[in-house]
Amino acid sequence: MPQQYPPHQYPPQHQYPPHQHPDPYAQSYGAAAPAPGCMFCGAQPAVQATVRGHQGILYVMRFLSRSGMFCRSCGLATYREMSAKTLWQGWWSPLSVAITPLTLLINLGPRSRFRKLAPPMGGFRPPLDPGKSLTRRPEAMLFLVPMTLLALLLPVLFIIGLLADDPHDSSSTTGVEKAQTLVVGDCVHNDGDWHDQDLRTLDCGSADAQFKVTRTGHSSGEQCADGDYLADTKYSSDGMTTSCLTPLR
Repeated sequence: MPQQYPPHQYPPQHQYPPHQHPDPYAQSYGAAAPAPGCMFCGAQPAVQATVRGHQGILYVMRFLSRSGMFCRSCGLATYREMSAKTLWQGWWSPLSVAITPLTLLINLGPRSRFRKLAPPMGGFRPPLDPGKSLTRRPEAMLFLVPMTLLALLLPVLFIIGLLADDPHDSSSTTGVEKAQTLVVGDCVHNDGDWHDQDLRTLDCGSADAQFKVTRTGHSSGEQCADGDYLADTKYSSDGMTTSCLTPLR
């Protein structure tokens, strides 16, 4: 005979432990997000940086840059490539002569950060090959040759400037050749005419001697003997007075 239960009573049910449902948001909130990898190969560690370049062609200039996350290898490869191109493409406009050195100096900052990183690991592709160092590339020679020539040329130009700038020669400041100052007793020959005199001194016993200086330091037309000629004021010591030239024959 089947077992009888009181009214409104049911047979006991088997008890099961409650089912645990994983919280899909628990891990996202509880664990830190993975660090971003290199934008070229996905490897880590990587650092945020900007590498710059410059091109100058006459009056046209281009300012180049590449920003993102770089691992050690990809960062050094980018730095060397852009800096090498700047070394030979960045000198051909007037302003680029100043901008190119600044660009190369700014790139030393990212380069220092790349070199401090550990070797790349865990990327989705091999990292870029850094290649030869910047100083061992042909582009560096294109930069070193003109810089070396310029370094040698500057002292030469300085010496030439010192030799050309004679403090005793007024022609260096006025642009007009300083005539020889005449003194009493000088004998001269005029290679020009009297409106444009070109007097040169020589020995009084020479057959080419035409005139002898008998007076100096006088105002034009004063105290000269009859038949004397007047030397131009440029042959006086002060540039304002004249000299008396007495014909020898």
